[in-house]
Parts: sequence; structure tokens; C-alpha cells
Amino acid sequence: MTALPDELQRELSGLLGEAWLTDPGERLAYAYDNSRRHAMPDAVALPRTREQVLALVRACRRHRVPVIARGRGTNTTGASVPVAGGVVVSFERMNRILEIRPGDRCAIVEPGVLNGDLQTALKSHGLFWPPDPTSAAFSTVGGNLACNAGGPRAVKYGASRDNVLAVTAVTGAGELIVCGTATTKGSTGYDLHRLLVGSEGTLALIVEASLRLTPAAPARAALRAIYRDVSAAAQAVARLMAQPVTPSMLEFMDARAVQLARDFGGADLPAEAGALLMIEADGDAQTLPHSIDALKRAAQGDGLISLDDASDEAARERLWAARKALSPSLRTLAPGKINEDVVVPVSRIPELVDGVQALAREFDLPIVCFGHAGNGNLHVNLLYDPADDAQSERAHAAMSRVFALALALGGTLSGEHGIGLAKREFMPQAVDAATLALMRQLKQVFDPDGILNPGKLLPDP
Repeated sequence: MTALPDELQRELSGLLGEAWLTDPGERLAYAYDNSRRHAMPDAVALPRTREQVLALVRACRRHRVPVIARGRGTNTTGASVPVAGGVVVSFERMNRILEIRPGDRCAIVEPGVLNGDLQTALKSHGLFWPPDPTSAAFSTVGGNLACNAGGPRAVKYGASRDNVLAVTAVTGAGELIVCGTATTKGSTGYDLHRLLVGSEGTLALIVEASLRLTPAAPARAALRAIYRDVSAAAQAVARLMAQPVTPSMLEFMDARAVQLARDFGGADLPAEAGALLMIEADGDAQTLPHSIDALKRAAQGDGLISLDDASDEAARERLWAARKALSPSLRTLAPGKINEDVVVPVSRIPELVDGVQALAREFDLPIVCFGHAGNGNLHVNLLYDPADDAQSERAHAAMSRVFALALALGGTLSGEHGIGLAKREFMPQAVDAATLALMRQLKQVFDPDGILNPGKLLPDP
């Protein structure tokens, strides 16, 4: 039995039929996400149409029942965990690519479309959608929009917020709204569609999105630069981002990450490597060599140990082997991991990495840093044994200090994972009181009764 009112149960069961799940075994699958946090929903809805979403939200609002939007649960912050119970609205059946308009560089999709499926559909048109999180094969476009997902390509092509033209959404007040326009330019009122991107389902439930597409470059090439230490690598990042050729990817690995990729992942890396940059450029066959030459010149400097290039796809895959070997190798250090992404100005990356390693020593826990250097967006992976209470306590205390360090360096709490449950208590440190108050006012306008994803993103007043 669930805690939902009988009247609401009957109404939503009639609305959704077999797509209204109340059996505990069925609900369990929607109780957690990739953060490993867990809370049981009272019911799960699997709508197929925006009309069903609209009717569901209106019914839940009448009974003051929480509504939690869900993609595929790949987020790491607990943003889709139903901590207050209520109804999880899973968009897995709203998974249609409604229209691809190559001439307009636009695709119109439902929120449950998988990022990877969209990319496959776009390939024959010579187009792609830039957001490419690690979970792209499994994560939904709706989920990508909810947390403003990015990935390695964001350094050149931007994150989700930069690649959406319009959204149709259902607010917590039970109103269907259309924000933005499916054109690449528009100046008609407030920029509400970009406001909804990154709001983690706390303002409205996105039921359709018009996405900005980008032509796929016909060629790409990669460089792997190995440096003596993090400072030398960070100085190279500054040089790479200051010259005219923007890399299509610029990935960073610290010394511990390089060691893991070499010793446990089998990557071909020298023992003296203190940091690594993976650099990619894309373009046409005529201009790409010039771009690579410019990036090579920028990568050179004090502390460079080696600089390898890959002119074909097979060689490129060999260079990327170090990065791909990293995540599996993390499992060799500890059974548990806290993976949070923070952002600092590019020039402050050495201070962030040095500070994180000082925390690793202070709390006696391994911490590995890697990520999207061109944006100053690093993933801090703190490794510990969740079964050891003392280690768990130290791990969470250390991560609090990581957030404080990023803020002290002029950065912010997240670049692409979002806030969710994991970082909401740190929001008053990251956002001034007046701005936080304005965010709460916006929440009140979009969701007057506070039913949408309660307990996430915004801290309690």
C-alpha cells in the first residue's frame, strides 16, 4: 500500500492504466539514482503524452503530493531520488524524435530520448548535438537538460544550456508553457528556456525540447601532452585557450590519475609523468593540420616531457586509451567513490589540485582529479570504503572542504552534474543571500505549492 490519497490513486490509475505503478517491487527500481542514495516513491507514472503529464501534475497539486521527474537516473547528485515520497514521473515512454530539420539545424524531441540514440539519428544528416556526458549512451535528453550536462566537447561547443532553442514544459502550477523559439536568434521577452535548463525539475517538467544542432566536422586529430607536474600542465592549458584555435576537447589528468591509468589500466605512460593533457581539434582536411600545429605550439613549454600526435582514428584511440582506462582503475583503490565536479578559473587549476592533494593527506584518503581543463571543470574522485564508518565520515568531511576550496579560488560548486541533494547545503556559500532569495521567489512563481522535486537544489530557508 502507498500513502497516496484514495481519490488521487483512482484518478491517476484511470488516467494512466498499466502505466501507473504502485507495486513495491516495481517502485523500487525508481527509488535510487547513480548517487546510490535511495528513497521509495509512493507511485511511479510512465506517461506517453504531455496531456497525461499536465493532468497528473494538476491532480498532484490538488492533493499537495510531490512530483519528481526522472530520466534514466544516471545523475550522481541524488537529484532524482524521491526523498519526500510522492510520484516519480519517468519519461522513458516519451522517447520520440519528433522532427529533424537539417536546414534549420534543429531537432525536436521528447524528454525520454536517449542522447546516444539522438546522435545516431543525426549522423546520417551530418549533424550532432554537442552535449556528450560520459553517460550519453544511457542518459536522456531531458536529464541532460535538467542538470545542464556538458562533457568534453563543451570547451568548444558549449553545454546543454548553450544548445537548446526552446522547451515546452508543465509548471508546478499545472500550466503548459512554451519557452523560447526554434530559431537560432530570438529577442522576445525573458530567456525562460535557459532558466529551465539546469533547474533539476524544481520549476517545471520538460515535455518537449527544440535542440540546436551542429554540423559534424569531417576530420579530427588528437594530441597527448605529458608534463612534469600539474603547474606545467595548467600553464599549457592557459596557452592553449589564449590562442585562436579552440580545441574541440581538452582533458586533464593529475599525477594520481596518470599513475592509475598506467599501473592498473595498462596505458603506455612514462613513470615521470606528473600530469597529462588530451587535446583534440576538428575541422576539414585542409585546415585541420594548421589547427593541430597551432595547438602543438601552445602545448610546448617548460615542463613538457612528451608530445604525441595521432593523425588517424586508430592512433587516436591508442592515445585515448589512458583516459578510458582511468575509470575502471579507480575501482582498484576502494569500493566506494564520491565523484563531484567543481569549476575554477583555468589559471587556478594548480591551486585546486594542490589543495585537493593536501586534503587527501590530511584525511588519509586517495583523491583523483581529472576532467575538462578548458572549462576549469574538474571531477574530484574521493575513494573510500562505505562499510567503514570512520572512512565515510572523513570522506564527506573532505568533500565539504573541496567545495570550500573551489569557492575560495573564485569557482563554483558544479559545472555539469548539478546540485541535487549532494551540494544543496553549500548553496549559501556559493550564492549570495539576495540572489538565493530571488531563486526562491522564482521557485514560488513556477511551483506555488512546492510539489516539484522537493528537497533539491535550494536549501531550506
